[in-house]
Amino acid sequence: MHVVIDHQSSVPPYEQVRSQIAARARAGELPVGLKLPTVRALAEQLGLAANTVARAYRELEADGVVETRGRAGTTIAATGDTSQRLAATAATEYAALTVRLGLSRDEALATVLTALDAVRR
Repeated sequence: MHVVIDHQSSVPPYEQVRSQIAARARAGELPVGLKLPTVRALAEQLGLAANTVARAYRELEADGVVETRGRAGTTIAATGDTSQRLAATAATEYAALTVRLGLSRDEALATVLTALDAVRR
């Protein structure tokens, strides 16, 4: 598996691993059912601590991107529906909150864009 860690980045290594695997899974570059390397193997390949890769895998599992089956390993899950469903739920909750707070549509959208920019840095 090809994951690149930028040690000069302000983004923590576990997040770099998580985001690259998630993006490649969503794009279909990592097909559903593909078995990922073990935590130890990927950590060694990337020059990271095993706990760093384990955290990335845990977050990917929490997001529905991967499924872990104990000794059977970690595989890519069918993420399209899960990712879209989670994002739609969060967006609906956010929209309801902005209505309760009295924000205009433009204010709510500007807040989202600012948050996206901050998270992607």
